[in-house]
Amino acid sequence: EPDVTIVSGLKDTVVFEGDDVTFHCQVSHENARDVEWKLQDVALQNNEMNEISVEKGKIHTLTLKKVTEQDIGTITFRVGPHTSTA
Repeated sequence: EPDVTIVSGLKDTVVFEGDDVTFHCQVSHENARDVEWKLQDVALQNNEMNEISVEKGKIHTLTLKKVTEQDIGTITFRVGPHTSTA
């Protein structure tokens, strides 16, 4: 299986409380396994507050909905041994 790398990493974002914020990370291969999103070292799951998706097979997207002050912190995208933070 080819080593999947990060082609385009996360970008720092400023957002107002109550708004949604979206992060994108592009990887080198489609159908990447061993992918994880974290906020402040806490793994995020796809639920009503966090929307996790993959577009065109390579662009991994995380949307945090209606953010609050508790959502301030570092977002981390990991694929295998590679990470990107914002």
